[in-house]
Amino acid sequence: MNEKSKITMTSDDGSEIELYVVEQTTLGGVSYYLAADKPEGDAEAYILKDESGKEDTEAVFTIVSDETELEAVSQIFEGLLDDTDIS
Repeated sequence: MNEKSKITMTSDDGSEIELYVVEQTTLGGVSYYLAADKPEGDAEAYILKDESGKEDTEAVFTIVSDETELEAVSQIFEGLLDDTDIS
């Protein structure tokens, strides 16, 4: 994926949320994506975990909420994006 890639997620109420992929990394064999609600400028950022199974026909993403996992992945993304503070 490149920085213009988009991820479309379905919220709990069934509405679609479009997020722009800023960066991607893999940790422990799991793919994580830093995504934002706007393509540029100040935006709300989310760290998504790809939980797709081999049998899934569409990607399955969840927002990372576990504090330990979130901290570890945030540090990786901050290292990849030197001028960005993800907090």
